[in-house]
Amino acid sequence: MAADLQAKYSKLAQEYSKLRAQNQVLKKAVVDEQASSTSLKDQLKQRDQSLRKVEQEMDSLSFRNQQLAKRVELLQEELATSEAKGKKSKHRGDSPSQQGLQTQIVFDEDLQKKIQENERLHIQFFEADEQHRRQEAQLQTRLGELERDSEQHQAVVDGLTHKYMETIEKLQSDKARLEVKSQTLEREAKECRLRTEECQQQLRKYQTDLSRELEKSSSVILEKVPFNDTKCSDYNTLNVPPHNRRHQLKARDVTGQAVSFLQDLVAALLNFHSYTEQRVHIYPRDSSIEPISALNQKFSQYLHENAAYVRPLEDGIVQLHQSITEDTVTTLETVGKLKDFSDHFTSYTCFLQKILPYQLKSLEEENEASLCTSALTSKNRELQGDIRRMTSVFEKLQNYITLLALPSVRPDALSQNSSTAVFTQLAACLHGLQDAMKELSKHYSVKVTLEQELPTVTQKLSTTNECLLSSLGSLTSCTGKIATFFSNNLDFFASSAGYGPRGGTGALNPLQAESMLGNKKQAAAYMLAVRKARPESVAYSDALSNRRVLTSSTESREGLTQQVHQSQDKIARLEQEKEHWLLEAQLGRVRLEKENRRIAEMEAQLAAALGGSPAPQPLPAEGSASPGLDEGELEERGAGREPVQTTSLVGMLTETSSSEEVKDEQSREELIKTHYMTRVGELTAQLQVSDSKAVHFYAECRALAKRLALAEKCRETLTEDVKAANQNISRLQDELTTTKRSYEDQLSMMSDHLCSMNETLSKQREEIDTLKLGNKANSKKNKGR
Repeated sequence: MAADLQAKYSKLAQEYSKLRAQNQVLKKAVVDEQASSTSLKDQLKQRDQSLRKVEQEMDSLSFRNQQLAKRVELLQEELATSEAKGKKSKHRGDSPSQQGLQTQIVFDEDLQKKIQENERLHIQFFEADEQHRRQEAQLQTRLGELERDSEQHQAVVDGLTHKYMETIEKLQSDKARLEVKSQTLEREAKECRLRTEECQQQLRKYQTDLSRELEKSSSVILEKVPFNDTKCSDYNTLNVPPHNRRHQLKARDVTGQAVSFLQDLVAALLNFHSYTEQRVHIYPRDSSIEPISALNQKFSQYLHENAAYVRPLEDGIVQLHQSITEDTVTTLETVGKLKDFSDHFTSYTCFLQKILPYQLKSLEEENEASLCTSALTSKNRELQGDIRRMTSVFEKLQNYITLLALPSVRPDALSQNSSTAVFTQLAACLHGLQDAMKELSKHYSVKVTLEQELPTVTQKLSTTNECLLSSLGSLTSCTGKIATFFSNNLDFFASSAGYGPRGGTGALNPLQAESMLGNKKQAAAYMLAVRKARPESVAYSDALSNRRVLTSSTESREGLTQQVHQSQDKIARLEQEKEHWLLEAQLGRVRLEKENRRIAEMEAQLAAALGGSPAPQPLPAEGSASPGLDEGELEERGAGREPVQTTSLVGMLTETSSSEEVKDEQSREELIKTHYMTRVGELTAQLQVSDSKAVHFYAECRALAKRLALAEKCRETLTEDVKAANQNISRLQDELTTTKRSYEDQLSMMSDHLCSMNETLSKQREEIDTLKLGNKANSKKNKGR
C-alpha cells in the first residue's frame, strides 16, 4: 500500500515538473512576443515621426509651389505687358526687342526648370505618401495580429496559471492526505507487527499444546487401543460410513436435469430414424410406384425397429433418477441402475453398428442413380464419413458408460483417479458428438439443397427432407446442451462423494451402504418415537430481561397486594365503625325523642303538683335529676331496677332495665334488624349484578373460543391453499420452461430451415440471372447473324 502511494506521489511530482517546464516555456514565449510588440511599437513611432517630417516637407513644398505659381503669374503678366510694349514699339530698333527676347527665353527656361522640379517633387511626395500608407497599413495589421496573439497567449497563461495553482493546491492537499495516510498506515503496520508477534506467540503456544495433546493421545492410543479397525478392510466394513446429504441432493438434481436432456435426445433420435425410414421408401425409388431394392427393404426393416432400442434409454435414465433419493447413497459402487442404462446404451450402439453398412450402401445406391450429379455424389460421400464418425462416437460413449457402470458390479474395479479420467474423456466425447452432429446437419442441408434442383423431386421428398433437417437440428441442439451440461458439472462428477469407509482407504461396499441406511432408518424411527414436543424457548438475554421484569413486577405486585389487603382491612374496619356510629346516631335520636317526651310529661306533672303556679322552670339537661326529686327518690328508683340479660343480632348484653328501657331495647332491636335487612338487600343486588356479569363474560369467552376455532380452521385452509398455489406455480414454471425450450428448439429449426431456403433462393436467382444473360447473349448472336 505504501509502495503504491509512493508511486502515485512520484507520478504526480513528474507531471508537476512537466507542467512547470511547459509553464516556463510559455512564459518565455509571452516575454518574446511582448518584446517584439514593443519593438514594433517603436518602429511605428519612428514611422510616424518620418511621416510627420514628410508632411512638413510637403507643406513647405506646397508653400514654395504657391510662391512659384505666383511668381509665374507675375512673370506671365510682365511678359504680356512686355509683348504689348513690343508691339507698340515695333518701329523702334531691334536691339531692345532682342534684349526682351533673351529675357523672355531666360524666364521661360527658369519657369520650365521650376515646373520640372515641382513635378518631380509632386511625384516624390506621392510615392512617399503611398509607401507610408502601405507601411502604416501593414504595421497596423501586424500590430492587431500581435495584440490578438498577445491576448491569446495571456489567456493561455492565465488558464495555465489557474490550472497550475489548482494542481499545486490539489497536490499539496494530496500530499497532506497521503502523509496522514502514511502515518496511519505506519501505525497500522506497527499494530499489525505487534499483533503478528502476539499471533506467533499464540501459534507457538498452540503448537506446544497440540504437540503435548498429540503425544498424550498417541500414548493413550498405544496403551488403550488394542488395534485400529480401519486398517483392516474386513473390520472396517463393520463401521458405519459417513453420509453426505448435500451431495445426495445435488446428485438427484443433476440426474433430474439429465433426464430432461436425454428425453429430448431420445425424441430427436426417434424422429431421425423414422424420417430416414420414410426417405428410404421415397428416394431413389418411390415405393408407391415401383418396388425398392432388397437392400433398402432390409434397411427399412431395421429402421422400423428403432423404438425398441431408443425407448429403453429414456426408461433407464428415468429409473436411475428414481433410484436416487435423499435416503440413498449415490456413488458408482451403489448405483445399480447405471448398469441397466449401460446395457440399454450398448444395445442401441449395436443397433447403430448393425444399420451402418446398410446406410452406407443406401447412399452408394443414391450415387448410382441416373440423375445424381457429381456435387450430390461428393456430398453423399461426406455424409458417409459423418455417419461413420457418429457411430464411432457412440461406441466411445458406450465404452465410457460401461466403465462407469463397472464399479456397481465390482467395487474395486475403478479407482478415484481412473473415474475422474473417464468422466473427463466422456465430456470430450460428448463435445465430439456435438461436432459430428453439426457436420452431419450441415452436409445434409447442402444435399437437400442440391436435390431440390433435380427435375424429378417431389413434394413428398421435399417434406421428408425438411423433417429430416429439423430432426438433425434438434439432435445438434440436444447434444450441445448435454455436452455443456456435462462440462459444467464435471467437477461434481469427478469430485469425491464424501462416502466411503472410515480411514479413507478402499472403496465403498454396497453392503456397507445398505447397513448405513438401515441404521439411519432405525435411528430416525427411534428419534421419532422418543421425540417429544419441546416447549417454546426464548433467547437467554430475553429470558434474563424478562426475569428482571418479572422479579420487579413480582416485588411490586407483592407490595401492591399488601397495600390492597391493608386497604381492604382498613375499609372493612371503617365500614364497621360507620355502621356502629350510624346505629349509635339512630339510638341517640330515639333517646332524645323519648327524653323530650319524658321531660314534657314531668313538666306537666310538676305543674300539676305545684298547684297550677305559673312560674316557669327551665328544662333540665339530659341525665340530670329533676329539681322536684331529691336524692333519696333517685336512689329508690335506682334500687328498684333489676339486671336483665338481652340477646340480639349484635350480641348478648346484660344490663339493669326498667319497663321503659325494655321498650327502648325493643325499638333498638327493630332498628338494627331494619338496617341489616337493608344491607342484605344491597348485597343481594350486588351479587345478582356480579352473576349477570359473570354470565356475560362466560358467553363472550365461548364466542371468542368459537371464533378462535374458526380462525384456526381458516388458517389451515389458507395454508393448504398456499401449498396448492405453490405447487401450481412450480408446475406452471416447469411447463413454462418446457414450452420455452420446445419453442427455442422450433425457432432454431425454423431459422436453420429459413437459412437453407434463403441459400436455395439466392442460388436460384443466380441461375436465373445467368440464364437471362445467356439468353441475351444468344439473342445478340442471332441478331448478329
